[in-house]
Amino acid sequence: MELYLDSADFNEIEQVFKLGFLDGLTTTPTFMHRHGVTDIDALILKLADIVPVLQVEALGKTAEEIYAEAHRLLKLGLKKETTVFKIPISLEGVKATKMLTDEGIMVNVHLVYTLQQAYMAMHAGATYVCPLVGRLQDQGHDALALVEQCVDAVNYYGYDTKIMFSSVRNVEHVRNAINMGVHTITVPYKILQQMPENNFTAVGTEQFFEHTRLMTVKVKDVMGKINPLVPPDVTVQDALVKMSEYGFGCVIVANGDEQARGVFTDGDLRRLMQKGGRDILQKKMSDLEYNTPFSVDANELLFKANDLFKMHKVDNLLVTENGKPIGLLDIQDL
Repeated sequence: MELYLDSADFNEIEQVFKLGFLDGLTTTPTFMHRHGVTDIDALILKLADIVPVLQVEALGKTAEEIYAEAHRLLKLGLKKETTVFKIPISLEGVKATKMLTDEGIMVNVHLVYTLQQAYMAMHAGATYVCPLVGRLQDQGHDALALVEQCVDAVNYYGYDTKIMFSSVRNVEHVRNAINMGVHTITVPYKILQQMPENNFTAVGTEQFFEHTRLMTVKVKDVMGKINPLVPPDVTVQDALVKMSEYGFGCVIVANGDEQARGVFTDGDLRRLMQKGGRDILQKKMSDLEYNTPFSVDANELLFKANDLFKMHKVDNLLVTENGKPIGLLDIQDL
């Protein structure tokens, strides 16, 4: 099934076609007017340079006017091999379709709302027939049934015509088009963006990134640059001030050239104040008792740190290098 973008926003079009797999672009005078285009010919030529196939309007009240407009655009610089002229369905429109397709010029008969209209376009040799699904559904009609009937007619009678599913309003329309076996679909940019999205895919992808990171990145590559050390001879109050300055919920108690005595946390503070009150603030850090801190070497991979976080149920690990404390790893760093 061919995939077209339906747009007249040049910046949007330029971005989308860098994807490299879209088959072409459909646009309309309404889209161009909406985006403030004043030089239609200039925009058409600009678009033709960046899209594989351009489907553009050839308007006229009579078949001869439509035919002349198509040839005017070709003389302007459009290529017959990569241009499809869109013609609204009418008797004059299908007459112009026959005139153009007899010369090997591709035509999309659009604004199709009934099977009879589609049949006339197919029989006149239209390259594409384009029912407008969203607009039909807005009017309370079974647009999906019409598209299915058009596909069946092409397959049953062997017309050399592609059914284009247009006026796409949601990603469900894309699924409908695929299930019905349409030959082409043209979608607006916002729908194109939604097509690859799925919550389970997003969760699975995030897990892959997370697990790859755990197996390839070292602790020292993600830990913070601040080493929240306080010497043992400072008071608890001074240590709290440093804790706040460092932006951690804990500090490492150690002289710069020593192994860490321990890690003092805000939780430790709460427990001490419950027992000793505010007087604890004037005690020296060296007066306190510390458990052996849970630590990880700076050169370990993150999966080691992750295991330690889970095993010990802590939020911070002391990071050491050659036995000396060089900082803290927060669980959020993972």
